[in-house]
Amino acid sequence: MPPPVIETSGLRFAYGDLVALDGVDLNVPPGLTGLVGANGAGKTTLIKLLLGILRPAAGGAAVLGHGLPHETLQVRSRVGYMPEGPCLPPDQTAADFVGYAAELAGIPTKVARQRASDVLALVGLHEERFRPIGQFSTGMLQRTKLAQAIVHDPDLVLLDEPTAGLDPEGREEMLDLVTRLEEFGIDALVSSHVLTDIERTCGWVVMLDGGRVLRSGPLSALEQTTEVEIELLGDAAAVAEALRRAGAEVDVDGRSVVITAAGTDPFVLARDVLAETGAGLRRLGSRRTTLEDIFLAEGGEER
Repeated sequence: MPPPVIETSGLRFAYGDLVALDGVDLNVPPGLTGLVGANGAGKTTLIKLLLGILRPAAGGAAVLGHGLPHETLQVRSRVGYMPEGPCLPPDQTAADFVGYAAELAGIPTKVARQRASDVLALVGLHEERFRPIGQFSTGMLQRTKLAQAIVHDPDLVLLDEPTAGLDPEGREEMLDLVTRLEEFGIDALVSSHVLTDIERTCGWVVMLDGGRVLRSGPLSALEQTTEVEIELLGDAAAVAEALRRAGAEVDVDGRSVVITAAGTDPFVLARDVLAETGAGLRRLGSRRTTLEDIFLAEGGEER
């Protein structure tokens, strides 16, 4: 297994009496990782700790093998950051600002300007890169923030709500750009409260609630379920009753029946009951658990 890109142990941080993170233990592999949770769950605080902007009250963290806070400069030299809030100078052009960001990373001026041009074209800002940032739409601002985060070719980028404020088309375009980062060998931690965005892009998920880790693992494992869903052509009452007599737990929603069976194969049970009742079948398959299902089932109150 490749070494983790992010590790934390007992990480804790508080704003006065408000505990933002409490005993966070993480081991995040390379790739695209989603950091999910409601507003106030601690996502932005965790990102700022990983950048060395904040110092933990307890515990420790390492990014790309560099411990924080003692190796903050080494971390920042290999990491890109896309903040959530407004941070771009309105009187500069995107080309000038992204070129300046490249120079701050140690890239020579001439190379930095060419790199800025290439990266802005990559994110979909062609002629627009010569316009003042103050004239940009929300989508263009988000693209510019992404460009400055990757212009120095980092190993890892931390993206804080990259689709914030975007319309549906802009959201899809931004998610496509995030997905493409892996093509360039860039790992990413993508913070979002929009769970479907994470399901669309990421292979690993960290779920925070009230400053604690609810779940951390591959998305495919989080979505696995032992439930089977039957969609019927007619009334589900007879099928549901036969399943209950056979010892299954049943949840009925219109013509859809979800089966949870302990000690037996739910597919075999569904087959036998369908044959017994003669019910017409539209669809039969494993029920997919979404991140929203998990969060609603396990999440506590925000703090």
